[in-house]
Amino acid sequence: MDREIASSRNWIDLRSRAAARLAGQEMDLKRASPSEAMRVLFELASSPENAADALALLHELQVHQVELELQGEELRDSRAELEAALARQIELYEVAPVACFTVDAETRLHEMNLGAARLLGSDRDTLLGMSLTRFLTEGSADALLTLLKNVAQGKSRMTCKLDLLGVEQRPLAVQAGATRDPAGDRFLIAFVEVG
Repeated sequence: MDREIASSRNWIDLRSRAAARLAGQEMDLKRASPSEAMRVLFELASSPENAADALALLHELQVHQVELELQGEELRDSRAELEAALARQIELYEVAPVACFTVDAETRLHEMNLGAARLLGSDRDTLLGMSLTRFLTEGSADALLTLLKNVAQGKSRMTCKLDLLGVEQRPLAVQAGATRDPAGDRFLIAFVEVG
């Protein structure tokens, strides 16, 4: 809202300068207000030699005002649509039956959905910052690092089978898929239980 007001004031200042130029007078632009701009416009309109210019300026101001109001409505509608879409995607991410992780090159956990936390046997707050390889058998930890190295080298959407250490230290087979995080230098990983 403050941006809209500031933008509106900047636009009115520009129009005030234009009106002042048309009238051949200088205005203190630091203190120009909408009412001052309207006063200058009224003065222009009351002078026969400037009346046509003043009416044209007034019409232009009105058109721009309506355009800005329509753009504001469109922006508010777009924002509401984007917020609704984001809420849907967050809900979908959270309830997905697939374990989803965001990790860095050292496999430190930065983000995960509820399915991932359940699969690792703890809550998210406890797991964040831990290495994902800590939850894998030794061979699978190496396989995950190789997978991420390949993805980092430009091979997209790589997959491999991994053995996740279960709650009772019995391995649980998962199919892992990985890709680059489009938002940065991390990786997006999904685990799906197999077998």
